[in-house]
Formats: sequence, C-alpha cells, structure tokens
Amino acid sequence: MAIDYDALLNRKFDDVEIEYDFNKTIIYALGLNVGHDPLDVDQLRYVYEENLAALPTMAVVLAGPGFWLQDADTGVDWVKVLHGEQGVTIHKSIPAEGSVIGRTRVTEIIDKGEGRGALLYTEKKLFDRKSGDLLATCDSTAFCRGDGGFGGPEKRALAPHTLPERAPDDIVDWPTLPQSALIYRLSGDYNPLHADPEVAKAAGFPKPILHGLCSYGIAQLAVMKAYCGFDGDKLRDFKLRFTAPVFPGETIRVEMWRDGDAVSFRARSKERDLVVLNNGRALLDK
Repeated sequence: MAIDYDALLNRKFDDVEIEYDFNKTIIYALGLNVGHDPLDVDQLRYVYEENLAALPTMAVVLAGPGFWLQDADTGVDWVKVLHGEQGVTIHKSIPAEGSVIGRTRVTEIIDKGEGRGALLYTEKKLFDRKSGDLLATCDSTAFCRGDGGFGGPEKRALAPHTLPERAPDDIVDWPTLPQSALIYRLSGDYNPLHADPEVAKAAGFPKPILHGLCSYGIAQLAVMKAYCGFDGDKLRDFKLRFTAPVFPGETIRVEMWRDGDAVSFRARSKERDLVVLNNGRALLDK
C-alpha cells in the first residue's frame, strides 16, 4: 500500500488530553541527565519539586498522538521511518504540572522520488486545558525512507539552517549516563530500540541508542547554560536536524555561534568526534 497524498494530508487526529504532576516534569529532566551535579542550583530547579520549573522542550513529549505512522492505513513503511528534524516554538511557559491538550495535523508530504524516500511534516499545538492558552507549537519531520515515488506533487524540501563558517563562540559538554535511555523512555517513548540489546542489533546497532529527542533536549540545555543563565523562559524557539545516533554514556559536545538573539549550533559525540545533531537554531528573548 502506497501513501495516498490527499488522505494522509487530511488525516484527522483526536485531541490528546493529559494531566501530569511534578513527577513527570522531574523524570523528563532526569532523562536528560539534569542534576548530574546535584550541588548546581541552576540544574536543581528542574529536578526538585520546591519551586520546580519545566524545561521548554518538554512540550515535545506532552499529549502527542503516539507512533501513528505504524497504522496500516497511512501507507507508510514505518520500519524505515527516521526522525529527521524537530522544532518547538514556546508561546508561554510550560507548567511544571497541570493539564494540557495536544492537537496534531499533517502539514505537508514531499515525494523525493523512487528510492529516495519521502518527507512528512507534522505540527502539534499544545494548549493549557483550563485557560485555553496556546503554550507551544511543535514541528516534526519524519524521513520515510521506503516511501518515495508515491506520486505526490513536486515540491522542494525546506532548506536547513546554515551554520556560520567561523570557529564556535562557545562550547558546552553535557554527559549522558549508560542508563540514560532507560530513564528517558519513561517520558513516553518505549521503542525497544532504546532498551533491548537484541532489538538494537537487529536494527544494525551494536547496542541500544539514545532517543533523538533526548539528544534534542540536551542541546537545549547547552544553549540555556551558555546564553540564558539556565533559565528556560529565555528560550522561545529551538530547531535542529538529526544526523547520527548517540549511544548512552557518551558526552554530547554542543558547538554554538551567537548572532544577536539567534544561536546557531551543532552537536558531536565527543568520544567519536561525530556530528549527531546539525543545522540547529535557537531564538532567545531580546
């Protein structure tokens, strides 16, 4: 079954409503290895319930539709799907606890051609249930490697953000733990690729890999540490492209360039000197 462009573009998603308390907020931050220095008060505000704050990128794991591309009626070869890009725009601070509603839609599907795959763009808007306020807009790109040539309209993919050619202005190293994926999966992504060594080997990896969205959140922490005084309220937009997996226990080295209220960045596995996140751009409050 091939992708039906019109059907997939107009696919209806039920609203997803969840209620959460401080435990979910803390578990999300612990999955990013926040608190690895328990004496750092800047980190403590995200992992201790007294005056707790939620990290901006927690918006991406709240009230999502799940791995819906696995549904047979999508026409997508879900086994070959990779997470290509992720972005979030923060409109209001994410509550440390509360009730939120997620509304998801497909915004575009680009046919790259037979043997070249397809790009599927989705948007999730996150609302506070009580006030109705829009909290965040999350944009995601899925690279459907097995679905090119379905006959979609000819369109060009959005160009990635271009990084400056000068040496980085700042570098932040953020450690992960050997068990980081086992902690991060408690935020809702239970794909066994991140936990089961046999599943990882079957997928071509020597061991389970870290969730891409965990690496995403860690890059956010580096920008916050370098330019925001570790205050997530100063971050209003954050987007990047995934380029290679991270293995739990590796150190993620984030290289950053600041130009006004914009921060360009990429990240490497420090141990392998391999770029794992690229074409990143963060926007800060002016």
